[in-house]
Amino acid sequence: MDDEPVGAIRTYATPEPPVELGEPEVRVLPDADAVSAAAAQQIAESVIGAVRGRGHVDWATTGGSTPLGIYKRLAAAPLRTEVPWESVHLWWGDDRYVPRDHPLSNVFIADEALLDLAARGGLSGWGESGIDVDTGRDPGVWIPPENVHAFPCTQAIGEARGPGWCADRYGEELRVLPVGNGWPVFDLVLLGVGPDGHILSVFPNSPALTSKDWTLSIPAPTHVEPHVSRVTLNPAILDVARSILVVSQGPAKAQILGTIFGEERDPRRWPAQLARRPSAKWLLDEAAAAQLPRTLAASHQEG
Repeated sequence: MDDEPVGAIRTYATPEPPVELGEPEVRVLPDADAVSAAAAQQIAESVIGAVRGRGHVDWATTGGSTPLGIYKRLAAAPLRTEVPWESVHLWWGDDRYVPRDHPLSNVFIADEALLDLAARGGLSGWGESGIDVDTGRDPGVWIPPENVHAFPCTQAIGEARGPGWCADRYGEELRVLPVGNGWPVFDLVLLGVGPDGHILSVFPNSPALTSKDWTLSIPAPTHVEPHVSRVTLNPAILDVARSILVVSQGPAKAQILGTIFGEERDPRRWPAQLARRPSAKWLLDEAAAAQLPRTLAASHQEG
């Protein structure tokens, strides 16, 4: 037995999360609006292709500031009518542990900008057509309510069950998906990148990086806002996802993106590097791409 003082703290090496070597497709577009338009088009094409091939699509979307412009594009002509939304199953990669109608909820922004449930539900305006006379908003895309699979945060909070129960229940709901190498298979995963390099609610050195659970509860982070508890999918879903789309915009993301695409690969420090793989596509605006390695940025710049 090793000689060590009584009560000494031992440290144990943890296995590194796997990284698919190689580089993703990276597109650098002029501004955030161009990125949102390109992302919406990519999502529409992925949905149409999956529905043609398998009859439906399982899309895991994201939250935060990333999807707002994308959702608005998808919910407007021509994509609102060109895409077979009735065949979409909408899931979330993560959420904040708040009620669904809370502004911090990742589902709230989809309800408001993509689904527009109030208008389509006939709570105001014409009802049947879904046009909201009071606000002038058109209804969102038609995804059947039973196909919208949100983390049950509202129920968990209302019943005082906690984020662990919420994550476990979502894991049970995911059992309807096909499984590849032990993980649920999504046709499309949309991701944003946090200021510390996190994806989903998987922060640097997160236990999620080595967990075998499909879903996890995450304590409220102290280093990034908002400081609320989270629930998240395991990032290992990226290993089996059919399509991965990463979107990042604005000068605040330039430094971390330069690091993510730098020479050093360590997804424990920068979990977004798990999406730095050939099976992923990255859409960035010029401001976000400002500190990418010069050869990478120059070869992917678009007018």
